[in-house]
Formats: sequence, C-alpha cells, structure tokens
Amino acid sequence: MYAMKYMNKQQCIERDEVRNVFRELEILQEIEHVFLVNLWYSFQDEEDMFMVVDLLLGGDLRYHLQQGVQFSEDAARLYLCEMTLALDYLQSQHIIHRDVKPDNILLDERGHAHLTDFNIATIIKDGERATALAGTKPYMAPEIFQSFVNGGTGYAFEVDWWSLGVTVFEVLRGWRPYDIHASNSVESLIQLFSTISVQYSPAWPKDLVALLRKLLTVNPEHRFSSLSDMQTSPYLTDIDWDAVYEKKMEAGFVPNKGRLHCDPTFELEEMILESRPLHKKKKRLAKNRSRDNSKDSQSENDYLQECLEVVQQEFMIFNRERLKRRQSEAAREDANGDGEAEAAATDEDAPEPEPDPEPESSSKLSMCGSVCSSPGSC
Repeated sequence: MYAMKYMNKQQCIERDEVRNVFRELEILQEIEHVFLVNLWYSFQDEEDMFMVVDLLLGGDLRYHLQQGVQFSEDAARLYLCEMTLALDYLQSQHIIHRDVKPDNILLDERGHAHLTDFNIATIIKDGERATALAGTKPYMAPEIFQSFVNGGTGYAFEVDWWSLGVTVFEVLRGWRPYDIHASNSVESLIQLFSTISVQYSPAWPKDLVALLRKLLTVNPEHRFSSLSDMQTSPYLTDIDWDAVYEKKMEAGFVPNKGRLHCDPTFELEEMILESRPLHKKKKRLAKNRSRDNSKDSQSENDYLQECLEVVQQEFMIFNRERLKRRQSEAAREDANGDGEAEAAATDEDAPEPEPDPEPESSSKLSMCGSVCSSPGSC
C-alpha cells in the first residue's frame, strides 16, 4: 500500500511551481532513509504528474497537537532522535530541507516519525550557501532572515536543526518558543531574535533545556547541527542509536489504529472542490484528444502549450523497485567477476583502467528555459 500525490501540470505552470516539483523529484529519487517518506514511483499523463510514496497512516504531529494530544517527554525524545538521524542523513547528501515542522512529520502506525515534503528543499555542495527566503516563518532560523535583509553570506544545514528545536519545544509545550506569525515582517523578526529570550518550562530536566538551548542558538556557528553534536548532549547519552535506527525503541505515543488521523471534513471539501477528479480522467482525456485533433485547438494558448510540452519532455519517470533490482543484479555480477578482476590487476602489461566518466547532471532545474522557470531557486 502506498500514498499517491498528483499535481495538475497546468496549475503548476500557472502558479510557477514546476521548478519546485522537479527539484523535489530530483532530490527524492536520490535518497532513501528509514525516517523519511520515501519516493517509490513517479509517472505522468497529459494532465498530471504523479508521485507514489510511503503510506503513513498515523497522521502528522500538527494534527495530533490540534487534537489536544499531550506528548510525553519520552515521545518527544524519540521524535528528536529519529529526526536527528534523518537530518544527519540529509546533510550527508548535501540537502537542506528548509521546512521542518510538525505538519511535515508523519507517524507510522507504531508511532515512529518520518520527515516529508521536500517541495522547498535545496542542494548545496562544496561550501555553497543558500540565500532564498524559504520556509515557514515560525520555524525559520534567524540567519535566513538576516541573509535576506543584509545580503550576508547565506545559510546552510544549521537552519534545519533550529527548526527541529522549535518543533520539539512545541511538541512538549503546546506552543512555540517565539510568538512568530506569517504576518510578521522580516525586519521585526531580526529584532525579536536579538531581544527576546526563550522561556523554558521549569518542569523540564536541566539536560533537556541545555540541549534545546543548543538547538535554538541564534548564532549558527555555535548551534548543534549534526548527529555527533547531539551525541555529546548529556540528555541523550543513554540512547542506543542503532536501536533508534532499527525502530526497536518503543514509541511514547501510538496513534489509534481504528481512527482516521486527519480532518475528514477538510478531505471531503478537497474532493468536492477538485475540478479534475481522477475518477473522471479517462473520459476527460479522450475528450481533450478529440478537441486537440480539431481546428479549435489552433486557438489554444501557445505559451501554455509550450510549457506543457516542456514539462512532458523533462519530467523524470522513476521506479525504485526496478532500481533496487538492477542494483542487486549488478552486485551479484561484481561478486562473480572478482576473480577475473584480481587476475587482471596482477598482469603487469595490463593498461591503466580508464576512470569512470562523471555522471551527467540529472538536474532538470533549467527546464522550460525562459518559458516557466523560477528565479531565486536556492
């Protein structure tokens, strides 16, 4: 069983979101981790782009907070550890998520956390820095705002660890450490971080407070931002990280299996308001093809048609199951060929092997050219 997300091509073009969709696909095709919502397949038809991902039925942390769930310290500590492993993995893959928050942390049926939604994630390598004002304001690190206003050196992976600190604080307390809303100006937020100090609950253990202070450090150079940093915290000294990775740690909160962990009213409204429902697609596409063959199609918007054609050509089809099968076959072939490779290596007359060519960049972010590209992507 999987979850399927589908995005209407025309709407993505009109909203200037094609670039984000392609970036998300590019990233998800290259990564896989036990605490991420992983991509399994991507495909398209004339109307839509489809992404098939892990199905997680436990709801997101935002939903449970809104339902009045009071998470125990043990539950929050496990989320903290699982997201630590997820962020450390993303960092090893040169990825900044940029939108870590309760809404994007989904629970499986056993209560383990998985990070989702790479729509505004970005890749930075070789000391690069991101500069775009991207994220959800209450969870965005101070250096993102400072970079936007002052044009400084940009920001890097540390921003995700700040967001993790805000998220864990909110899961434990029920509200965020800073009273920030989408309407706050960037300038006012820079002032806020320099004048307001976070108020921690006196009931929390001192080691927990010390760890949250390290995550919510305004200066990113002094912020905890890796698994090795987190392992130095006295609050986490007794954590068996292998057991966390293998999901052997018992979750402090397990969603009720007999309930739907989302707002059914919202879901129903989404279905009713959907202008191009999937169950009517076959008839609709047949009608569109018939119209395209008529003379009326000549009057269609040339700009939109050009964009749709580019999206059709550049869309990245993906099948993780097939990829895994090829990788296992390649591994078997390598194992069978070891003897021959050793013999060749001992032959003094054997020519030096040619280095493997650099793989061509799979980046599709230049797609659409001047037609529907987005500025300021990173």
